Amino acid sequence: MSDKMHILGFMMYTPINHMTLSWADPEDQQVSQFGSMEHWQNLAQTMERGKFDGLFFADVPSVYDMYKDTTDFAIKHGVSWPAHDPVTLIGVIGAATKRLGIAPTVSAASLHPFLAVRSLSSLDFLTKGRVGWNIVTGNARSEHRAMGLEEMEHDERYDRADEYMEICYALWDGISEEAILVDAERGIYADPAKVKKINHNGNYFRCYATPSVLPSKQGRPVLFQAGSSGRGQQFARKHADVIFAIQPDLDRMKLFMKQINQTAEHSEKTYSPRVTFAIQPFVAKTKKEANDKKNEMLSRIPIEAALTRISGTFGIDLDTVDIDKPLQEIKTQASQGLVKTMSRMFADKNMTLREAVRLSGLAGLIPQIMGTPEMIADELELIWRQTGCHGFNITPAVVPRGYDDFVNEVIPILQDRDIFRREYESETFRGNLLS
Repeated sequence: MSDKMHILGFMMYTPINHMTLSWADPEDQQVSQFGSMEHWQNLAQTMERGKFDGLFFADVPSVYDMYKDTTDFAIKHGVSWPAHDPVTLIGVIGAATKRLGIAPTVSAASLHPFLAVRSLSSLDFLTKGRVGWNIVTGNARSEHRAMGLEEMEHDERYDRADEYMEICYALWDGISEEAILVDAERGIYADPAKVKKINHNGNYFRCYATPSVLPSKQGRPVLFQAGSSGRGQQFARKHADVIFAIQPDLDRMKLFMKQINQTAEHSEKTYSPRVTFAIQPFVAKTKKEANDKKNEMLSRIPIEAALTRISGTFGIDLDTVDIDKPLQEIKTQASQGLVKTMSRMFADKNMTLREAVRLSGLAGLIPQIMGTPEMIADELELIWRQTGCHGFNITPAVVPRGYDDFVNEVIPILQDRDIFRREYESETFRGNLLS
């Protein structure tokens, strides 16, 4: 565990921010400011003022289509739709900040590794080493349909992604520090002997290329991954600098950390990836006020909007399941992973799947902590100390006020306890986040 807690913002480049129908809240500005560069710049500047390590963007590159086998409900309720490319925000945010890292999600299923490296590393170079990359393998049926790709089994997606990363590393490592000469007198810009050409002919990819993007001050983007299955954790342990995780409570967070550490024991890497947990804070003057706000937002969520979100997340059409049965009575084989997750998150054994889905629609299974700034700080410190995690991805229900409240009221408490930085340690994302 680091001697200081690390904190990232957690957003999506959509009119919502991880809470179904958050855009309908009178205080939320994501719809009105969605297309404004100033909105994203102001949001990033708030996080930089709060000394956040970075801003992490989740992404749904295609439209949820599992619920009733249609995208209509996602469109109707604005459930991760529209969804714009978060990579485009790197330049926007990078121009308005000096230390904040920016980590978009890019799918290995839909972009050739040469193009992924070219895009992300160009921006990493331009921002002087402030870019990260959340690597996803592409599990959404709609993404495969959009790209004209055949769907793969779960473990094979990770096999493919392993090969994908081989090419990325070769591109990142292909230009040595001594290659660039810029010798105007002799007319020599670089030494070709110190630039390694790539000739990859694998099971999934072919790439014959010369690296075309200079390394940034941090060498390559900071790598994130969110694998939670056995094969997913294996992939994350092999490639990730930071594992982003969503676990419903403290006990499950502890178990996840134990699993990651056990996986690490069988890895060739000399260091374990850091783990950050997603948290949704509700900051208020009292815990009752925070709960009242949460319940107000909950009351606005149509059940079909919540079903669309959770069906898309888990790849299960919940229209095929009797959602009015108690969780423990749901036996459909396809939905067992979902039911187990719901059961862990909501301890009430008599809770119906309908109730659980509606509650999870608040934050997409991200645990919520609510109360006064002091209560929020207490809970974060408790989780940090008891799990040994690296820190948190903070995703408020309402934007930008949620971040304003967190930065203005919670961050100073963490700083006063000497468990969160007062100043940045480095110019690069890697230097700040991995210290």
